[in-house]
Amino acid sequence: MYKFRSLLQASLTATKRALTWNLEDLIPPSERYIFNFSSKDELKRWHLYSDSEYGGRSSASLEIKSTSNGSTSVGIFSGNLSKDVAEGSTWNMTRSGFCGMRSKKFDGFIDLDAYDTIAVKLKGDGRCYISTIYTQNWVNSPGQEEDNSWQAFVVVPKDNWYIAKIPLSRYVPTWRGNIINAKMEMNPSRVLGMSLSVNAEGGVPGAKSGPGDFHVEIDWIKAMRTG
Repeated sequence: MYKFRSLLQASLTATKRALTWNLEDLIPPSERYIFNFSSKDELKRWHLYSDSEYGGRSSASLEIKSTSNGSTSVGIFSGNLSKDVAEGSTWNMTRSGFCGMRSKKFDGFIDLDAYDTIAVKLKGDGRCYISTIYTQNWVNSPGQEEDNSWQAFVVVPKDNWYIAKIPLSRYVPTWRGNIINAKMEMNPSRVLGMSLSVNAEGGVPGAKSGPGDFHVEIDWIKAMRTG
C-alpha cells in the first residue's frame, strides 16, 4: 500500500508540474551557440585541409587570439591560396587553390530542426567563403556512405565585423564541391558537423578572388530562429 501511495503521489506531482509549465519551457531558445571561439579549447574541435593533401601548394592555419582590447578571443583562419601543383605529384589534380577548416564530427549529432538560419559573426578580407553543413545521409547505401553536404556562399566584408545570416533554405546539396542537380531536402535534425572554406576562384561577383593570402576572424557560429 505504501509503494502504491508513493507512486500515485509521484504521478500527481509530475502531472501538476507539467500543467504549470510556461509555453517558453516547451519551445527551444531562439538562438543556439554551435561554436564559440573564446578559448584555445575550441581548436580541438576542428581540423584543417587544403589542396596540399593532393599535391597542391596552398596552406592554412587556425589559431585563437585575443582581440585588440584583450577582453575576448576570436578564431583566425588564414593562409595562402596557390594554384600551383608540386612537381612529381602522383595525384591527377583537376583544380587547386582551396583551403578549409572542418569541425570534427559531433558526439552523435545536433538537432537544428527548430531553427531556420545559421549566423556567423566574422571579419575578413573581402573574399567569398563557403559555409558547409554536413548531415546524416538519408540513405546509407553501398557506395554512398559519405555524409550529405550542403553549401552556401558567405561574402566577408573587409576589416569590419559582420554577422552573416544564412537561411537553411539557401544551402544547396553538393558532392565534393559540385552542386547536385537533384531534388533533395536537408535533414536539420541530424547535423554531424560544419566547415568554412575558401577557393582561389569562383564565388560571387564583386568579391575578392584569385591566388594569394586570405584572412578571416570568427567570433561565433549560431543557429537562429527568425520566423
